[in-house]
Amino acid sequence: MTEVNTSVSALTPRQIVAELDRYIVGQANAKRAVAIAMRNRYRREQLGGEMRGEIIPKNILMIGPTGVGKTEIARRLATLAGAPFVKVEATKYTEVGYVGRDVESMVRDLVEAAIRMVQEERQDDVREAADAAAVERIIDLLHPETRPPSAAQPMNAFAQTLGSIFGSGYQQPAAAHAQPGPATATSAAPDEARTVRDSARSDVLRGFYDVRLVDIDVEESQQLPAGMLGGMDPSMGGGQDMGEMLGGLLPKKKTRKRVTVAEARRIFAQEEAQKLVDMDAVKREAIRRAGENGIIFIDEIDKVAGREGRGPDVSREGVQRDILPIVEGSTVATKHGPIKTDHVLFIAAGAFHMSKPSDLIPELQGRFPIRVELDSLSVDDFETILTQPRNALTEQYKALLGVEGVEVSFAPDGIRQLATYAMQVNEQTENIGARRLHTVLERLLEDVSFGAPEDNGPVVVDADYVKARLEKIVDSANLSTYIL
Repeated sequence: MTEVNTSVSALTPRQIVAELDRYIVGQANAKRAVAIAMRNRYRREQLGGEMRGEIIPKNILMIGPTGVGKTEIARRLATLAGAPFVKVEATKYTEVGYVGRDVESMVRDLVEAAIRMVQEERQDDVREAADAAAVERIIDLLHPETRPPSAAQPMNAFAQTLGSIFGSGYQQPAAAHAQPGPATATSAAPDEARTVRDSARSDVLRGFYDVRLVDIDVEESQQLPAGMLGGMDPSMGGGQDMGEMLGGLLPKKKTRKRVTVAEARRIFAQEEAQKLVDMDAVKREAIRRAGENGIIFIDEIDKVAGREGRGPDVSREGVQRDILPIVEGSTVATKHGPIKTDHVLFIAAGAFHMSKPSDLIPELQGRFPIRVELDSLSVDDFETILTQPRNALTEQYKALLGVEGVEVSFAPDGIRQLATYAMQVNEQTENIGARRLHTVLERLLEDVSFGAPEDNGPVVVDADYVKARLEKIVDSANLSTYIL
């Protein structure tokens, strides 16, 4: 049975827009477009039979200057939907036959992101059991005399391979399967051992041993040297995949480390979680989720929009033609298995200052039927960005400096003056949208950040405070070009 993404399936397009409004100011048209696209995924999941396979995503082309929220809308949407997400730049890719990354690598990156996502979810599911097993391993270190007799360690993959070659007569070297750890002359009686372990378990759980140092053996996977891979092109995934595959046949390398009990418990819990998670099932689910729910955000698509190129621009149209089958729907081979891109949602974005969407090849234009133009930000938008979103910049700076005991407050007239200066610098130099607020705020609070925590008095950022520190820089076009 196919899993339904419940995190977004319960949200209507209006609710999705309302969630995006908590983080992104304005751009109502873009929010509506992505909300409809995401809801259509849920609608498609409710269908059955042939119709479900025929419905393809309506890919989106976002047009607007830098810093107005194109990437943030796509990123927040993916987070809201719990969908695998990757952001790539179209300028990184080159036409087949040139040196550079091939376009299929964006799909491989999406699969890797999906695997990390699913693996984290599965590890969260087994966290309790993994932590309990980690505590038992800590007790084994602290009280080895209470450790139950362990079964013989199975052959590693390398030894099994040699056994299949040389026959059943092959014996794994004793050093390879010897159990490391302190040897004990005698073992405690079962009842006594149980009592000791119960007491030690209670002490470990309450943190009594956290600062004690212990020696542990940490397993590390071995990688083959790059020279043994025959010069495979890493951008195609060949060299890396082959190195991992062959490296997995080698015996695990163990490194002895001296760490605190608290750190050892964390390491053991991670190892136990990896043992409890079925990675084959993780990969299957990740490939399914990437193919059904994945989002690929292709930025700077306008940079490859030229049709007739000379010199360094010769591969622009070639990159578009290489991207086309990926967007249309094709099967891409990855080291974890093939993935179909028929139902991956592609969101392309570009400023289109020097070109226009019609400069894309017609076939690619047709694969982005939904086009939204994002508006340039105004002073009022800047003021809203500084105050209303959950991750507002002013709140971030207040929290950061509050750690040092510095109480920072922003007066309404100070916020307005900051927004005005940011807009003025954007008009005088390059318009980088809301990113200008970062540079302006950093310059404004530079002295406060440097003086903390020695100077930890309250700071009130009003219009006079902003003017005293930024007015000369903003009014000087030369200075603002280099500083702000």
